[in-house]
Formats: sequence, structure tokens, C-alpha cells
Amino acid sequence: MNAHASTARAEPSQPIHIGDHLREWRQRRRMSQLDLAGEAEISARHLSFVETGRAAPSRDMVLRLAERLDVPLRERNVLLVAAGFAPAFPQRPLEDPALKSARQAIDLVLKAHEPNPALAYDRHWNLVSANRMVAPLLTGIPERLLAQPLNVLRLAFHPEGLAPRTVNLAEWCAHLLERLHRQCEATADPELVKLYNDLKSYPIPARAGPLSGDHVAIPFKLRHDGGILSFFSTTMVFGTPVDITLSELALETFFPADERTAAWLKQAAANLV
Repeated sequence: MNAHASTARAEPSQPIHIGDHLREWRQRRRMSQLDLAGEAEISARHLSFVETGRAAPSRDMVLRLAERLDVPLRERNVLLVAAGFAPAFPQRPLEDPALKSARQAIDLVLKAHEPNPALAYDRHWNLVSANRMVAPLLTGIPERLLAQPLNVLRLAFHPEGLAPRTVNLAEWCAHLLERLHRQCEATADPELVKLYNDLKSYPIPARAGPLSGDHVAIPFKLRHDGGILSFFSTTMVFGTPVDITLSELALETFFPADERTAAWLKQAAANLV
């Protein structure tokens, strides 16, 4: 499915009715009115009336429907405003004093993951923070590609970035594109859709075929120091966040996939002391 065709939305000339928003999200989640009504414990008739504008939902109903539809917090505010209510979820920069404990938690996770690399990025894959072990992997990359805002995916795909150093480039980039496509489908974020289409224009070779059955995870294999470093990665998010910034933040942690990589990381960490 083409992400642009399935998620891009034209700028409306007038505010979209709450019913139109709900119908769009319900269809995106491939749910019938009966399915959603059952999940939200309301009648299908009442949901139909809400979608057509014949009935006005309460604030609690908007939030209940948004939760059942797994609507991102940012878009839940849009639904509330469309229904005539105030936004419910704040959006603050990580530097805000109210998010001090969250920022400390991020720094703690990144630091504790050393000597393995780890980084945090926002909803558009722009780097927010990284531990000390990321920089040694980026030596030799032009400074202009590392300037802020540093987009993690663009760096991975760029012909002057990590792309020429990535041993399994076709496989790794296909994996990243699949992740990004799922995000586009889930969030309908136009900037993510643009990023997806931009990345597809990079000269990345197509993956030869599907992964064999003995693969449990796709490694990231990087040429470095005359050898090959191999990593597995995991992604962490904040559980049950009520702040938009935290809900859209992801922490990517990398683990050595072989003994050579583990030994190289330990030596690189010792050199940083």
C-alpha cells in the first residue's frame, strides 16, 4: 500500500466535524461501526448518529472512542477540539521542569546501556539524545550530516552517511522502511509520510527476497575499523504517558550480535574514559 495515498490529507477549507474525524480513524483501523460500538460499549445506532452529526458526543465518549481506536495523544486533542472541548493532553519540551523526572529517566537508561550504543528520538526520528557510544560509530561522517536536527533515518539512508558502511544495506533499509510505513498508517502524520517518500528516493538496492525462517531479528551490520560490527536493536517507549512529547519519544538500544562487536565496544568505552 502506498503510504502517501493512504495517509496524506488535504488541508481542509473549514473545520472537520468530530464525526468525520471518528469515521476516518475507524476506517484507518479497519473497524466497522458495530466493531467500534462493541469495543466502546455503546450502540451502533448512537455511533452512527455521532459520525453523521445527528448526535453530539460527550467529552468522555470522545476520549473513550479515541482510546478504543488507539488514536495518538496529539490527534486525541484534535478530536476533542473538533467536538467543542478543550485539549486534554499537554505538549511540553523535554527541558520543561514538569518533565525533569522523565528526562532523568531517559539519561539514566542511555547511560546504563553503555558500553552499548543507545539513542532517543522524537516522532519524526529526529535525535533527542544519545549515549557516548554512538559517536565512535559516526567517525568520518561529514559534519553537515550530523548537524541538528539530526534525522536518524536520513543518516541511515544517505549515500554520505551510514549507507555505504552498512553491509546488509538492502535488508536493513527495507526493515526501517517497513517500520516507518507502519507509523504512517498508525498516525497519519504528513511529515512522516513525506519522510517515507523521501527515503524511498534514495539509491538503496532492493532486498533480494523475504527473510529465511531462521532469522529471529534483522541485524545492523556496519563496516568499522577494518572489520564488521553487528548489532541487534530493541525499541522502548514510555508506558501510559499523558504528555504528547513523552508519548512520541522512542529509545533505541543496540546490543552486540557477536563476540567481536562486544569486544570492540568494551575497548571503545575504555578509550572514552
